[in-house]
Amino acid sequence: MFANIALRTVLKSPAGVLRELCSAAPVKPWTCSSALLSRARDKCAAGHFAVPPPVRHYARAAKKKKTGPQSQLSDLPPTMLRMEYSAIPLAQTTDDIVKRLLSLELACHSDKLQLKKEQLIEKVQRDESDRSSVEVQVAILTTRIRNYQEHLQIHHKDKANKRRMLMAIDLRKKLLKRLRLVRYDAFEKVCEQLGITYTFPPEYYRRATRRWLAKKALCIKVFKEMQRQKAEQRLKMKQSLASTETEAAKTKASTQ
Repeated sequence: MFANIALRTVLKSPAGVLRELCSAAPVKPWTCSSALLSRARDKCAAGHFAVPPPVRHYARAAKKKKTGPQSQLSDLPPTMLRMEYSAIPLAQTTDDIVKRLLSLELACHSDKLQLKKEQLIEKVQRDESDRSSVEVQVAILTTRIRNYQEHLQIHHKDKANKRRMLMAIDLRKKLLKRLRLVRYDAFEKVCEQLGITYTFPPEYYRRATRRWLAKKALCIKVFKEMQRQKAEQRLKMKQSLASTETEAAKTKASTQ
């Protein structure tokens, strides 16, 4: 009798009290006890609020989308015409649909890269017809290197393009080193206009092993021997020329 009265009071209690009663019982989040299920069935049959069984905690933090690398072509406006159509006056006066077809909005990557290369060349070239100077070569290599870097940030396992990028970087270092020694003002202008940071190569250091010392001594000995042989050959050539000159002078004097 007392059990029936207690059950009726529990069923007639509000939802907050039911939640407190359920939370008082220590139930693991990944299990569902038979007592809770029996209570839920009884409450559903009675028409009262039913406590849902606990669910597993599958909620995870939303993954942030990785932003891609900023391309060197991002500063090119999409309304700009392609390089082969920019000098045509008819392309400037045509309708919007044709302009859109001729613009960079629908252009391929190679067309945009060619236009970017021309822009960098215009910054550093000596005159309008300059296409083969060291400054122009550095600008072309800079465009190529940045394109390789953007590609490798997405496809980091592309070993062939990584090798091409390293070869282009080495060639640009050599050109900048030569330009720095010959024309320092042009070197500073190129680094400023193209946004290049020139770093000095490290000092050469090699551990002196016995094998390396023996090889170095042998190379020096061979070099000195070659220099001695060349000096002897030059001396013989001078003596032969002197002898021929004296014989020619004697024959000339005898004929006179």
